[in-house]
This record gives sequence, structure tokens and C-alpha cells, in this order.
Amino acid sequence: MTHIFHRKPLHKLPVAVRGEGIRVFDADGNAYIDGSSGAAVCCLGYGHPEVIAAIRAQLDDMAYVHSSFFSTRASEELADFLAARAPGDLRHVYFLSGGSEAMEAALKLARQYFVERGERSRSVFIARHQSYHGNTLGALSVGGHMPRREPYLPLLAPAEHVSPCYPYRGLRPQETEGQYAQRLADELEHTIQAIGPERVIAFVAETVVGSTLGAQPPVPGYFKRVREVCDRYGVLLILDEIMSGMGRTGHLFACAEDGVAPDLITLAKGLGAGYQPIGAMLVSDTIYDTVVHGSGYFQHGHTYMGHATASAAALAVQRIIERDQLLDNVLARGNQLRAQLHERLDPHPNVGDIRGRGLFVGVEFVRDKASKAPLDPARRTHALFKQRAMANGLMTYPAGGTIDGIRGDHVLLAPPFICDESDINEIVERFVKTTGQVLPA
Repeated sequence: MTHIFHRKPLHKLPVAVRGEGIRVFDADGNAYIDGSSGAAVCCLGYGHPEVIAAIRAQLDDMAYVHSSFFSTRASEELADFLAARAPGDLRHVYFLSGGSEAMEAALKLARQYFVERGERSRSVFIARHQSYHGNTLGALSVGGHMPRREPYLPLLAPAEHVSPCYPYRGLRPQETEGQYAQRLADELEHTIQAIGPERVIAFVAETVVGSTLGAQPPVPGYFKRVREVCDRYGVLLILDEIMSGMGRTGHLFACAEDGVAPDLITLAKGLGAGYQPIGAMLVSDTIYDTVVHGSGYFQHGHTYMGHATASAAALAVQRIIERDQLLDNVLARGNQLRAQLHERLDPHPNVGDIRGRGLFVGVEFVRDKASKAPLDPARRTHALFKQRAMANGLMTYPAGGTIDGIRGDHVLLAPPFICDESDINEIVERFVKTTGQVLPA
């Protein structure tokens, strides 16, 4: 019997005892290829000697000091690194312990920005259906995934939700991607108008939607149109790159591929690659200067923000990614992964869509390819897939409720950035084998 309170309390998990490269080994001697970097976290794989050395060195120097008393070299250098590479004028970095904390900070700072400006009527966030921004109450309030929200609805702050950019199911017959992007931007604008522009704080969106839609990128031009709408009404744009950022799509910041810069951006997961828990919020000059020249104080904080050891680990991770030009590998291996999945699975009658950017790839399953009808939710295909893939020595990140929180199944693949051509070949072989076992033609 374990005394750990797991998310699924009665579900017995294998015990991991070692990690090496892109593989995890359990106490029973089984080996697993990590085809999803856990939850798109472990971008440098396991046991990287330089990251471990950086952590040890920081522990010898200063493991932790509370941020109300001191800064540290590690957090200062990491902030400099991120600010120098961030889009637009996102030059101010606020460190936290994970993605949900980063989203809470972004939501609160966005509200405080307008309070500092005397626009206290702004209290409403707009986000998208089928989005996920974290599990704290504030993050769940803007999240658009109903199964995650439903038990806590009486506790959540009001928020509005608009349609996701989900071309596989949202693009109308004869509609171009440009027309689709404009239609979604028009929906956002009409929602702002219906609420009252003077009441809207921000539009919140994942640059590439992760767990709820399975690596769904926006169509070209979507975020440029969204940026224009936000600017028209003085609404902030908050981009959630907790899962898609820090190189996962082949760009350090995923929004670089879309040619837009938000007012705030949130990061986590690949920032520290799992070697230490860390998240970050990057803030524009305008928001920062408004607080500095107003109250001079952000009414927010956590005990472990700016943690020295976490910052040292993340700085080592990011320097290795840049030095070893791993983003080039992300693009090359991502192209290989999607090409091989298309070649092997496009003919499968239960594979509806293969999508993504870089090493961030989703496969959506259907009952019927022509109609795109989903599989029976009672079958829990996504859960069956995860179980069978583990038996085949492959870690994946499946989820259900892709379409509306209830119907739809997809599997997310997000291999570590260090994977090579042969690793992708093996991931595809095991993925195709699992698909054949769970969804026989």
C-alpha cells in the first residue's frame, strides 16, 4: 500500500528508478521511450550531466533565499537570457514554480494594470472553449475545458469563452484558412462588444493548444487578426506558452512563428525541462512601467518564486538548447515524425487528423474518417491507448473530450529535443503498433 495520494488513488503506477537520454526505467526492469517528454516537460531527456552539475554547483553556493530579501545571480542571468530573446518588448521576467502559478500571476497583473490606470470596470477575461491554462482556481476560471471546470464552477470567477482555432472541425466547406481566421477574430470582436469593451481585461489563448486539442496550431494569420482586435479595444493579449513554448515548436517562443508579440506570456514545462520546478511570466514595458510609476508594487507573490536552484537548472537547460542548436533538431525531427505518421496512419480508417508544429504532434482518432464522427466516449479509447502504449514501452500523452469535453480522442506526442532519427523511427513503430491494437481497421 502506498501513502501517496495519487490523482487516481487506486491506480497502481510503476516506480521509476532511473532515466537516461529519452528512456525511463522502472523498478521491474522495464524500459520506456518517453515519446511525450512526460507532459511535454523533459525536453533534454533524463540525466543530462551538465544540468545536474549546474544544480549541484548552485546547491553548494546558495540553494534558496527568499525573494523579498535578496535576488540571486542565477535568477538575474536567467531573466537576462529570456528577455534578450523574447518577442516585442517583453523585457521583464517574473519567476514562479510552475505553469498554473504563472497564469495566476498573469491574470492578477493584467487586472492590476487597469486598476493602476484608473480603469477599474475592467474585470472580465475572454478565453477559448477547449483550452487549458492550469488547475488553480484563477487558471480554471479562464480555462475552457468543462470536465476540469465542472466540479468547481461555484468557486470560479466569471469568464467568457469563444471558439477555438480548430480547423479540422471548425473550417467550413469552401472556407479558406484566411476567411476562417477572420471569422474567429470577428467572433472575438463581437464578444468584446457584447460584454462592453470597458469591462474586458484580456484575451487569453494557448499559442498552440496542448492537452485539450492535441497540438493544434493556429491557422496562418489568426493571431495577427486577434492582436488587431485586442488593440482596437485596449484589451491585453495573454499568450499561454507553458506547453508550446521554450522550443517545443522549433522556436524558443512559439508566437514568433505567428509574427505577433503579446502583452504577457507565460512559460513553464520546457523552461526547466523537469530538472527543477519553475515557471515564468514575461511582461511588456507598458505594463511594467504602469505599475512602477503607479503603486510601485505588484500585489502578488509566492514563497519559492525566483528560486535559485530552479533558476540555475533552467539557465543550464536553455544554454544547452541554444549551444547545441537543438531547435534545428526539433524542426527536423518534427518534420520526420509527422511525415512518417502520415505515411503509416493516413490510410487507417480511425485516424482523422495528424497535426502540430516541431516536436509537438497530435493524432486525433475518429469512428468514421469521412464524417469525422467521434468514437464512443464510453470506450475511453485515449485511456486504452495510454495503457497499451506503456505495455509496448512507449510513453504518450492521450486525452479525451477533444471536441467538447466529452466526445473525441487524441494522443499527444512531444519527444525530447535530443531525439535522433532512429529514435523517431522507433517511436513511430511503437505508436503504429499500439494504434493497430487499440483501433484495428
